[in-house]
Amino acid sequence: MKKNFGGWKAEGEKPNTLFPPAPTNSVSVTHVPDASRVQDKITLAETLQLTRTNADYYALQLGNHVLGGGFYATRLYRDLREKNGLVYFVSSSFNIGLTRGVYQVAYACDPPNVSRARAMILADLKDMQTKNVTANELHQAKLMLLRDIPLAEESVDGIAGGWLSRAALDLPLDEPVRAGKIYVQLSAKDVKNAFTKWLRPDGLVQVTQGPVPK
Repeated sequence: MKKNFGGWKAEGEKPNTLFPPAPTNSVSVTHVPDASRVQDKITLAETLQLTRTNADYYALQLGNHVLGGGFYATRLYRDLREKNGLVYFVSSSFNIGLTRGVYQVAYACDPPNVSRARAMILADLKDMQTKNVTANELHQAKLMLLRDIPLAEESVDGIAGGWLSRAALDLPLDEPVRAGKIYVQLSAKDVKNAFTKWLRPDGLVQVTQGPVPK
């Protein structure tokens, strides 16, 4: 490296490599035919004007661990799979970067159950915006998030990956420690306010991959 680039120096202004903010998406429904599948795989998603350095990120993550981010211990799993047997799996997540964000819910089910499962997901999302999560749900979500902080640094690769990710997102290197302190202080009202501010339950794009409808 030194032999080939030792005398090289960067010149000029540093280029902007960040994506521009994404506009608010339009509502749409798309079916992608896949003859190899028996069940449908559905993604519900929407763009967010939220960036990773926004303080509401933590309340949204906490709420997501109540709604769908913790799989077996979440509302979506209980409502869609455990109680009604509509889906094979269901999860929800936030993907937030420096300039744009995306929220999505993914699930898989038999084709006749797609609409019914979607309706339950929207109902649960709207409940997050109108009602406080319970004390037990809040406590459990905090425990899951706090547990993940040390687990993410159980290997050299995990530590290095965390540092690189935080550097790329313009976050302090000790952000997990700061995040833990924030999670402990958040209330059910904070979660409700963040979901009300950022989520649009009736603004989701739906993409279904599965067998051709008969």
